[in-house]
Amino acid sequence: MNTFDLVMFDLVGTLVETGPEICDAVNDTLQRLGLPKVSQQQVNDWIGHGTRELLVQALVFSGNMNEVKVRASGSMTQIATEFNKHHKRRSGTRSQLYPQVRETLTALRSRGVKLAVVTNKEARYTETVLETHQLMPLVDWVVSGDTLPTKKPDPAGIESCLAQFGVPSHRALFVGDSSIDVATARTAGVTVWALPYGYNRGQPIQACAPDRVIANCSLLLN
Repeated sequence: MNTFDLVMFDLVGTLVETGPEICDAVNDTLQRLGLPKVSQQQVNDWIGHGTRELLVQALVFSGNMNEVKVRASGSMTQIATEFNKHHKRRSGTRSQLYPQVRETLTALRSRGVKLAVVTNKEARYTETVLETHQLMPLVDWVVSGDTLPTKKPDPAGIESCLAQFGVPSHRALFVGDSSIDVATARTAGVTVWALPYGYNRGQPIQACAPDRVIANCSLLLN
């Protein structure tokens, strides 16, 4: 790890498992709309592209709706508002840290490594999750899905971290759990390591060809 001055992490599926509470919020919303529930696995496969995309996929599946019509629907804003209400209430209720996350972040900070989170999760939820699990004091910088005009796989979030700390791309590492994370890091020109247990639409993370696959965060200390 002496190779890297900055380590950036995805949040959902990398540091924190939030799938169960996101599934709860999705099903709360579908119930209000009079639609059938969806499964945990389905929600897991839809995570990663932000709230709107998650809701589109849930509505298409649960309501047997046409995807083009769902995306063009004027009711999406109202549905998103309904989901936001449930998501806020559910945030932090059934999420948990993945193994060795806190210990690893603490050890990296003690070595003088700068730490950042780059996630597509909106700031209001990102902050709740980080605070619930007492991770905020361990992170130097946070880029959420609505911090910048674009989100992953656009490299702007990573580039903003590099600029914030004045770290060249070859001295930075991105750690994620999905093809989106790998593609984002590749475009930004930084090394990318991946974890196999997160949310990658049901596909093996090895297929994304990250620079390294690690079993858990503790291997960042080797």
